[in-house]
Amino acid sequence: MSSIFQLDGKTALVTGVSRGLGKGIALGFAKAGADIVGISVSNMDETKQEVEKLGRKFYDITADFLDLEAVKKAAKEAIEKAGKIDILVNNAGIIRRNDAKDFTEEDWNDVLNVNLNALYSISHIIGNHMIENEKGKIINIASMLSFQGGIRVPAYTASKHAVAGLTKALSNEWAKLGINVNAIAPGYMATDNTEALREDPVRSTNILGRIPAGRWGTPEDLVGPAVFLASDSSDYVSGHILCVDGGWMSS
Repeated sequence: MSSIFQLDGKTALVTGVSRGLGKGIALGFAKAGADIVGISVSNMDETKQEVEKLGRKFYDITADFLDLEAVKKAAKEAIEKAGKIDILVNNAGIIRRNDAKDFTEEDWNDVLNVNLNALYSISHIIGNHMIENEKGKIINIASMLSFQGGIRVPAYTASKHAVAGLTKALSNEWAKLGINVNAIAPGYMATDNTEALREDPVRSTNILGRIPAGRWGTPEDLVGPAVFLASDSSDYVSGHILCVDGGWMSS
């Protein structure tokens, strides 16, 4: 039974792999048997070393996700380096916080470019590669703000709603071609993106009070769901947004 959750012989492309959720997912995939291609704007040496300690290959490609041409080049380079991409995890993302009345056009464009436009560009290139191979798994990292409005994050909320919609749209076209497109919507995770919230005693207390599990999530909490969606065990799962939130959405 455990064999259907293994990723032996597969190569996974994970964006934003230098730390946080991306690093956690990459290490989880490596433990399940996959080689990793990492695309990040930040140094990936630590992730590379940990993946290689697990006996898997790690190919690192540096790209600024604000530069869409660089992102497209990186996606093509990933195919060239690895030979074949079986799994794509679109994890890279940014967040900018400000009241909507003061939110700048520059911040709006930056967030949409990284969280949505870069994600689509990579999915388009890698998706066509997978279509040629007649099989593949794409996992987009959505958010609780794919369902809710949030506070002081209008661009992030818009981008994550769009990620959920794009996941379903691509699934509708690509499921019949052997490509499963799904998304994971993490709850409140202890990562760089939530540092400001965790350091605000009022906001942190309010958030924890609404999480039935009673704690912030960790990158390790995403590993099992990500391996499931990347493995053969999820071959009939497509267009789904899987909440990994400690019960937040049910509270």
